[in-house]
Amino acid sequence: MRLGGTLMFQASEDVVAQAKAVSARILGMPESEVSFDDGLFAAPNSNRRLTVFDVAKAMDENPALAAGRPLQSKKTFTGRIPAYPTGCAICEVEIDPDTGAVSIPRYGSIDDAGQAINPLILHGQVHGGIVQGIGQALVETVQYDDHGQVLTGSFMDYGIPRAHHVPSFDIALTEDPTKGNPLRVKGGGEAGITPALAVVMNAIMDALKELGVEHMDMPATPARIWSAIQQARTARA
Repeated sequence: MRLGGTLMFQASEDVVAQAKAVSARILGMPESEVSFDDGLFAAPNSNRRLTVFDVAKAMDENPALAAGRPLQSKKTFTGRIPAYPTGCAICEVEIDPDTGAVSIPRYGSIDDAGQAINPLILHGQVHGGIVQGIGQALVETVQYDDHGQVLTGSFMDYGIPRAHHVPSFDIALTEDPTKGNPLRVKGGGEAGITPALAVVMNAIMDALKELGVEHMDMPATPARIWSAIQQARTARA
């Protein structure tokens, strides 16, 4: 959206400028007096209004209005369009010390993706990213045997997050204005997963620190958590 949307915005500005000049000829007044608002070219002190489609139709019927040139624009871009999205994620976990099983009763996040073109789609992206991150933090791993043969080559063997692994998320959007592009948009697809791994693992380590567990690699499976608890208890004893 930052790249394609910006190019569409710039190209649209060109087309509007071209159509405004033609509208002035149709309306019979100086171009400087023609306004463009809410998709309509308007003449002052008049109820005459033209859409860009009206202008295009008039040009088709009378090519002399624009010297035979159609309404068109071509824009290109090479480089980077800066945008700095921010956010905050909070995860609550509960761990059964006797089995190492982890449950997530609550998870919430606030994300700044700039101006949300479609908030519902953005919420869906965040939800999917969170689940992906929770999956990597808790269950997903690729295993090989001593001969390099993949042991987790199908979903019968490879752990993936399921509905019972995740709660109903509390999601909100905020907008920290950006001048990096005219649409004020920022990246949103990575909003869910970027903090998910860290916040889930931080919550797990916070829950286990009183037992003396100081480190754990992902995924934090029940077996791995149970083993870490037993080792910490043995070390303390």
